[in-house]
Amino acid sequence: MTELRKVAIVGSARIPFTRAHTGYAEEGNLTMLGATLKGLAEKYGLVGEKIDEVMAGAVLSHSRDFNLAREAALDAGLSPRTPGTNIQIACGTSLQAALILGAKIAIGEIDSGIAGGTDTVSDAPVVFGNRFQHRAIALSRARTLGERAAAFKGFSFGELAPVAPSTQEMRTGLSMGEHCELMAKRWEIPREDQDRLALRSHRNAAEAYAEGFHDDLVVPFAGILKDNNIRPDTTLEKMSGMKPAFDKSSGKGTLTAANSTPLTDGAASVLLASEEWAKARDLPILAYLTMGQVAANDYAHGDGLLMAPTIAVSDMLRRANMGFEDIDLFELHEAFAAQVLATLKAWKDPDYSREVLDRDVPLGAIEADRINVKGSSLAYGHPFAATGARILGLTAKLLNTQDKQRALISVCTAGGMGVAALVERAA
Repeated sequence: MTELRKVAIVGSARIPFTRAHTGYAEEGNLTMLGATLKGLAEKYGLVGEKIDEVMAGAVLSHSRDFNLAREAALDAGLSPRTPGTNIQIACGTSLQAALILGAKIAIGEIDSGIAGGTDTVSDAPVVFGNRFQHRAIALSRARTLGERAAAFKGFSFGELAPVAPSTQEMRTGLSMGEHCELMAKRWEIPREDQDRLALRSHRNAAEAYAEGFHDDLVVPFAGILKDNNIRPDTTLEKMSGMKPAFDKSSGKGTLTAANSTPLTDGAASVLLASEEWAKARDLPILAYLTMGQVAANDYAHGDGLLMAPTIAVSDMLRRANMGFEDIDLFELHEAFAAQVLATLKAWKDPDYSREVLDRDVPLGAIEADRINVKGSSLAYGHPFAATGARILGLTAKLLNTQDKQRALISVCTAGGMGVAALVERAA
């Protein structure tokens, strides 16, 4: 059997993340992803070069985005011989893309790959309901005046009301925020703790920008130079004045706009390669992508929509024969502050560990100073499919610039799923 090769993380690039309906109001998934890939190609001298595969996707996409990864690769100036593969696993899209490409590199199927993701709420698809949609299809197929008239038989103007994109889970009818409120109540997560975590995220992100950490990670786009959601001047006092965003009637709601990620537009990408491919082009190796895991739970029957990362991380560490003591840095996607805090609490809970994670001994606690040291999604924002690539790129640079050996990434997703990965420092 062929020995598995190491999967090198060469580097990353992303455009600034912006709150929906602000900086990228006139942009779409293709232009944002294309700009991100172009920034990556220019950064590493790959314009006109063949990459073995670009794998990327979007959660909110138009029918015109059916060939998104391929078209973005062409727009970026990569060789026309570069294939593109679309992928989607909600908020874990670009991290999952990296894991798939990494596996291909490890077995020798490819030597190079770019994982990416993009999402825009500002250009979200708005469609008609099924009734009018079927009429429109019938009309397009009509060949006679009678057939065209028949297509509108029984028509009412109410059918023209557009159906906007929804964050409701199909099996429960609840939004992600409503599900996370249930998690906050189940795990008894105080609002003050959520606000404190959000404040730390903003301060860490602002400090990272101030020290120049993002200077070579973020490429300008559409006149935007940096993420526009970071609030370095916010305070716990300001946060405490925010009204509940999801549970507005019980008097017990704890999730607010301050401790939840905002709707965000943006795109991100990561360049992966074999060591030989990178060295042949005199490209850096920041870190290695060493392992990944995807998991799911029965969220429709009470498991907690955003709790699947607890399973993914547990299963991955079991395979690696590691515990939290073997990890230097933790990058936990902050969909909501309550999600992070519930996850941390679950990993310490004996009953949850035994019943859900099949562990006799809990994984244990993680010190705050090892978690999201440069801030995370509460500060930067969360363009769904782009977040995994943002985190992976940041993590690789973090290991490369700090005296740390190993980092763990965890991303929760819609549909009760979670994606996790291990990244190790290059020697």
